[in-house]
Amino acid sequence: MSKLKLGALEDDKPIKVTHELPASVHRDLVSYAEILAQETGQPIQDPSKLIAPMLARFMAADRSFRKARRARQPPIGGEQ
Repeated sequence: MSKLKLGALEDDKPIKVTHELPASVHRDLVSYAEILAQETGQPIQDPSKLIAPMLARFMAADRSFRKARRARQPPIGGEQ
């Protein structure tokens, strides 16, 4: 079996976001949750809990996003 990009989910204080997903994306999310549960041995009661770590992983892997984000942050020590 191949290794999924997500690992076990961290327990963190959530922020409520409401968003509609296409049915095909929801079906894929449910399938992903089932496979991840098999891989990690950690049951996933709510597949929507995968959305945040998936987005975080996507943004962390996006080099252009990381570069643009660094460009927006003031230098450490900053000007006074």
